[in-house]
Amino acid sequence: MIGLEKRFLSRIAIKVYKKEGNTMCTINIHRNNIQNEVMNSDKPVLLDFWAPWCGPCRMVAPILEEIAREREDIKVGKVNVDEEPELASQFGIMSIPTLAVMKNGRVARQAVGVRPKSAILEML
Repeated sequence: MIGLEKRFLSRIAIKVYKKEGNTMCTINIHRNNIQNEVMNSDKPVLLDFWAPWCGPCRMVAPILEEIAREREDIKVGKVNVDEEPELASQFGIMSIPTLAVMKNGRVARQAVGVRPKSAILEML
């Protein structure tokens, strides 16, 4: 990564990573923005349900960042289950990391645990 900057747009924390001219945005999803960023998204959304203390979650994070840099046709969102237990419950999350692909406001696919990049791409 060449640079990392944090911007706050309408109270939504978005991390912008730049590498060789590509931009990747990981959107922190919470109860106040899930409707606009996920449910009403015109792009598929890859949601990562995670927690800071979760080792496997930290293992999958760089893979998701790489996918987001490479795929401009999707959004990548992160839901911190410690901060958003209601969202975790709404999606029936029992274990983390859980990845969910959202299309047209619905869960199209879901997987629990660390997955290789190829398996995550197959979900999309």
